[in-house]
Amino acid sequence: MNAKKDRTDRKKIPWYIKSRMWLQALFFVITNGYVAGFLNAKIYKGELKRICVPGLNCYSCPGAVGACPIGALQAVISSAEYKFSCYIFGFFLVVGTLLGRGVCGFLCPFGWVQDLLYKIPLGRKKDGTKRKNLPGHKVLVWLKYVVLLVLVLLLPMLAKTEYGAGIPWFCKYLCPSGTLFGAVPLLSGDEFLRQSLGFLFGWKCFVLVVLLLLSVFFYRPFCKYLCPLGAAYGLFNSFSLFRVQLEKDHCVDCGKCHQACPMDVDIIKHPGSPECIRCGLCVKECPTGALSLGVKGRGEKND
Repeated sequence: MNAKKDRTDRKKIPWYIKSRMWLQALFFVITNGYVAGFLNAKIYKGELKRICVPGLNCYSCPGAVGACPIGALQAVISSAEYKFSCYIFGFFLVVGTLLGRGVCGFLCPFGWVQDLLYKIPLGRKKDGTKRKNLPGHKVLVWLKYVVLLVLVLLLPMLAKTEYGAGIPWFCKYLCPSGTLFGAVPLLSGDEFLRQSLGFLFGWKCFVLVVLLLLSVFFYRPFCKYLCPLGAAYGLFNSFSLFRVQLEKDHCVDCGKCHQACPMDVDIIKHPGSPECIRCGLCVKECPTGALSLGVKGRGEKND
C-alpha cells in the first residue's frame, strides 16, 4: 500500500507542464502586446525594442514589443562598423544557461504555432499516432547548425554590400516567423507595401506554407531542422539549469519516455541532448515518476 502511494506521489505533474500550451499562448500575447501596431499596420519602435525576447519573434511584427535575438545578432554582425556586442552574446549566454531549449518548449511563438498545427487530426497512422520526423531525420537535424553558421553568422559578416554593410540573410531569405508574424500583418494593412511585392515575398510565402503544411503531419519540422535559435540554445542543453532530471533508482527502462518524446530524444541515454525542448511529455508518461522537469537540483521532483 505504501509503495503504491509512493508511486502516486511521484506521478504528480508540475503545473507548468500541464499548462504548457497556455503558457505559450500567454507569452505570445506578452511579446506581441502592441495592439495599436496590428490596428495601424505600424511597427513599434519604442525603447523596449532595444531588448531581445527569448523566442523567435520578428522585430517587424506590428505587435512585437521586443527584438528577435537572431535578428539582433545579424544586425550587429552585418554592421559596416562591426564590433563585438557584449549584450547580444551575453543574452544568449544568460538565457541559454538558464533555460537551454526550454525557450523552444515554452516561450517561442512560432513553436506554439507548430504545436497547434500538429494537433490537427490528419495524417494519423493506424495506431492513432502521428509521425514525428521527416525521412532522413538523423541527417536533417544537423541542417539547423548549417543555417546558424552560414546564414546567421558567416554571410552577414563576410558578404558585404558596396556600402560596407551586410545583409540579414536568415531573416531576408528563410525565416517563416518573420513572414507569418511580420510581413503578412503589415501587408494586410498597407497598400503601398502590397504594390511593391516581388519574387522574394513569393519565395518567403512558399517556405512558410511548406513548413506549416509539414507541421500538420510531422512534429515541429522548422524547430528540428532549420531553426538557428534552437541550434544556438541547444548548445547549452547539457548544462542549462532548467532541464529534465532522472532518478535512476526509479527508472524501469520501459522506454515510454522515448515513445512519448515528440523530438525523438531518448532522455535516459541522452539527458543533455540538444534536441530536447523541455516540453515535459516524457515526465507525464513516466509510469514510476523517475523523471522531473525543473531547475537543476531544485526542480519539482517526482518523489
